[in-house]
Amino acid sequence: MKSPALLFLMIALTACGRLEDVGKAPGFTPVESGNEFFAMSSVPMPETTSKRQPTKEASLWSGARNSLLGDRRAAQRGDILTVVIEINDKAEISNSSGRSRSGSESMGIPSLLGIPQRLDQRLPEGASMADAISTNSNSAYQGDGSVSRNEKLTLRVAATIIETLPNSVLRIQGSQEVRVNFEVRELIVSGFVRPEDVSRQNEITYDKIAGARISYGGRGQITDVQQPRIGQQVADILLPF
Repeated sequence: MKSPALLFLMIALTACGRLEDVGKAPGFTPVESGNEFFAMSSVPMPETTSKRQPTKEASLWSGARNSLLGDRRAAQRGDILTVVIEINDKAEISNSSGRSRSGSESMGIPSLLGIPQRLDQRLPEGASMADAISTNSNSAYQGDGSVSRNEKLTLRVAATIIETLPNSVLRIQGSQEVRVNFEVRELIVSGFVRPEDVSRQNEITYDKIAGARISYGGRGQITDVQQPRIGQQVADILLPF
């Protein structure tokens, strides 16, 4: 008796927590709690550079990042770059298979020392031992399968370098939340990129991100209605039929 009561109590507590959001727009995730804010707010590691020459300090054409022709691409922890997500995938798969088989067997005893004729007299009318056994079998199988998938997604999001690995590969993470009425659309992207893959416009496409994790979803009234109730989800898991 304790298990159903405990399950009911857990469901009730979960429902009570959601009742606080009735009539309210979903809140944003605090920016200060993410790895992006920590990477941008922490002090970067000092760069080990050789002794600067006086001529380079006085030159207007120096290669420093803050110079006129300096490289402004993201390169160290805390820097920001733009991730361009343009997914246009289409896949079609079609399979067809068929199988058929037929067979027949017949065995009779037309004459065996006159025994079949004697037996025919005792059999019901129309029965005969001339064709004692006759079997027919047929089997057929037909299978068809097809898969059609078409996905198109075009997004741009700013990501932050949160770590520089020993091999100079950059670990990035970006998030974006947009609230329209009572629905929040969330976009999260993370992965690893090479510094040389970052374009002069400080952008990188999603297909150059290793271990890319891209999530585009939402939360709010529309998403809540589209999800099955907690009790239905539990029933789908526990019921064996």
